[in-house]
Formats: sequence, C-alpha cells, structure tokens
Amino acid sequence: ISMEAIKYSAGNLQIIDQLKLPSQLDYIQIKNCEDGWNAIKFMQVRGAPAIAIVGGLSLAVEMYSKDFNSLSELKSFVSNRMKYLITSRPTAVNLFNLDATLQSFIDEHSSFTVLDLKQNDCFLPLILHRLLDKLEGLLADDINCNKLIGKNGSENLKRLSTTSVNLLTHCNTGSLATANYGTALGMFLSLHALGKLSRCFFTETRPYNQGSRLTAYELTYDKIPCTMICDSMVAALMSRERIDAVVVGADCIAANGDTANKIGTFQIAILAKHFNIPFYVAAPFTSINFGLPNGKNIVIEERSQEEMTTLNGVQLSVKGCITCWNPAFDVTPGELITGGIITEHGVFKASELKNV
Repeated sequence: ISMEAIKYSAGNLQIIDQLKLPSQLDYIQIKNCEDGWNAIKFMQVRGAPAIAIVGGLSLAVEMYSKDFNSLSELKSFVSNRMKYLITSRPTAVNLFNLDATLQSFIDEHSSFTVLDLKQNDCFLPLILHRLLDKLEGLLADDINCNKLIGKNGSENLKRLSTTSVNLLTHCNTGSLATANYGTALGMFLSLHALGKLSRCFFTETRPYNQGSRLTAYELTYDKIPCTMICDSMVAALMSRERIDAVVVGADCIAANGDTANKIGTFQIAILAKHFNIPFYVAAPFTSINFGLPNGKNIVIEERSQEEMTTLNGVQLSVKGCITCWNPAFDVTPGELITGGIITEHGVFKASELKNV
C-alpha cells in the first residue's frame, strides 16, 4: 500500500511536509490558498500532479469558510485565487490546466440559468456544490489515472525482457508527487506485483535530492529492490549494467512531445539514445499543454542558489565567492523519447500526441 501524502476530508487538508523527509514524517495543515501557495513554492509538496491537487484542495478549503452572494462573486473568487496559486511555480502545467478547467466548469454549469441576474443566483448553491465536488474529486481522479498509467506502462515494459526488467528513473514520481500510487513509480509497483521488476536504479537528483530523500523513501516503503547512483554515474551504469529502459515523469509536455522534467533528464535521454536504451515519459494528460507547439516556450523555473550551496543549513561551498545557475527543469526533445509517452489513455510516440 502506497503512503498517503495528501489527506483530505470536507474542508480539511493535510499534506506530508516533504522537506522533513526522510528523517521525519510530519503532516502540515493547509487552511487556505496562502498555505497552499507556500507549500508549493517552498516544495513542501512537489510533483506536477500533486501541485495541482494541493492547489485545488486549498481552494476548496477556503471556499468552505466563505459565503458567496452571487454567481459572479463565486466566479471572480475562483479566478483570482487560482491566478494567485499558479504564481507559486511556473513550469508544472497541471495547475494551469486546472485553472482553465474550473473556469470552463463554472461557465458550463451556469449556462442553463436564465439571463436575469436574480434568478441566475438562485442556482448558486447548486453550482457551488458541484464545484466543490469537482475539486474534491481531484484525489480519486488522479489515483485512477495513475493506476491506468501503471497498467499501460507495465504491459509495455514487461515485453522488453522474457524474465524481469532493470529500470532507471530520475527525481521522484511516486505517491509523494501525486495523489497516490504515482506515475513512473506506480508503473514500477505494477511490474513488481507481477514479478517482472528485477531492480530499480535511481539518481540522487541534485541539487534538491528528490531521489536520495524521497524516491529512496518510497521504494524502501514499498519493498522494491533498488539501487541509488549519483547523477554523474548514469553513463557508467549504462555501460556496465543491463538497463532495459529509462522511465521519468513530466512537469510539462508540449504538443510535439518535448518534455520539461527535473533538471538532468535531458542528459539522461542523450545517454539512453547512445546506449540504445528505450526512454519513456510517464504522465497524465493534464501534464500536456497542447497550446505549446514545442518545448522552446516552456517557462523554466530558476530557483535559489542556496539549494546548490547548502544542504539542511550546512554550507557546501565557499560562501559568497561564487554565483550559481539553478534551473529546476530542462527540456528533453521529443525525438529522444524513444520508448514513448505513457498516459492513462495509452502509450504514444511523441510525434503522435498532436493527433490524439
């Protein structure tokens, strides 16, 4: 059973504080959109699906404590709060897609009302109820989506070996990055349950150490055979060990399959191409931005240099004498995603996405 990183009941939201993992397992309360924004910005929660879920549920929590007098007030509130939440981190597209979905949802469910404003607002409690149902359904929707990704991916990957497969992943794509189960790591759970996973190799994922802190925590929690390597060891690993495939997640996928994911993904894809190892991306359709023709227009978040120069408050480099460039993501061209993009709707070549 995967860990429950996001706990929610009507108007009550708690999340695991991922900054304290693996040494402490603490839940923090999210009482409003400001709490949600801070948790996302300062990476107490991370992973594109989880960011959208926590953002949406922080909005739901705040809606429970607010009275709305009109449909226009509700729509303005949702629009303003979502536009605030999406300023937390600019690259992960799921939160942007949720904003568009909620605006369309309100428009759609108010279209049956009459033009007269007073009669229109008679439908307000119904629309508010349905909107909360939509937000509170994000957890279940994501879990179902992740299980489909796991099923589609495991069916594809188990064909790579007559026995069991060795896989490599980067960053963290499990329950901590989603509602539960995970995308790439969810696939590993499926393969492990089928007896088709020999070993999962994973990178430490500098500078924020999502691999060594979070993926290691999840893999050991789920009792999956695993080996951690430093980011600089990928080429050596591929040259010496049998790696059947690389599977990573995604924060934003453009219409042509170009994929923004954790910094370091691009170079792993280049190495996989060199060693003729299939490279897969596992992500829900909510991580695809069909409005972006390619990856050149994906906004790449740049974070503080302290994430590179310190670790848990300990100075790792000469203080004050260097400058650092710290992009959180890089963009892997679609042509390097040689295995395919694994989604809840099937596995697609990068070039096929725009026709889906």
